[in-house]
Amino acid sequence: MSRVAVVTGGASGIGLGVARQFLADGHKVAILDLDGKAADAAAADLGAPDRTLALAVDVADRASVTAAFERIRAELGPVGILVTSAGVEAFNPLLDITAETWDRVIAVNLTGTFISVQAAVPDMIAAGWGRIVTISSSSAQSGAATMAHYTASKGGVIALTKSLARELAPHGITANTIPPTLVDTPMAREGEARGDIVAIDTIAKMVPLGRAGTPADIAAATSFLSSDAGSYITGQVIGVNGGMYI
Repeated sequence: MSRVAVVTGGASGIGLGVARQFLADGHKVAILDLDGKAADAAAADLGAPDRTLALAVDVADRASVTAAFERIRAELGPVGILVTSAGVEAFNPLLDITAETWDRVIAVNLTGTFISVQAAVPDMIAAGWGRIVTISSSSAQSGAATMAHYTASKGGVIALTKSLARELAPHGITANTIPPTLVDTPMAREGEARGDIVAIDTIAKMVPLGRAGTPADIAAATSFLSSDAGSYITGQVIGVNGGMYI
């Protein structure tokens, strides 16, 4: 059955991979991204203008998210699937994390997820059916040096998702989180270029399955969790990570 799927951070990387998979699954897809031009370009590249909507949205801004969901309902229909892929990375030693940096990371990664969920859930409750998949991070499970703010935000996403699963189950809504490890995305390549992370090809050799993940890997799991076949899976942390974190 065709649904309306919303993907935050959908202009590139994991979000774009998820949007592409949802279109292949027959859904209508709203691509939300802070970079509106990139969202427009992504939607054009996907080649399904009758089933896509690209919107410039700051997920940390409630008014921006509310306005976006109003347009989605008006142009595509009620929201049945939400994937929260919008996020920012940050690498700072603990004592160098400023109040502004801490607040922005939490605002985008954690509060942005919460705001997006609040905007989508009324449609799901009305339908008695819904799927929420949050994108967290394995670094929230393992911890990571110089990333206290990032891991805290993503750990919050994991806890939030479990609470959503408990509260929304009576409405036929499932909520699960995928915490990737190494995924070859533009964001990861930018981190590599800045020297924030070790070369992706080097890290890939440490992955038990011998390669970096791809957006398509995450999208495949997201597709299943968002389908009728995934109806009995909720509140789970689904590691799509090549065995890097077990």
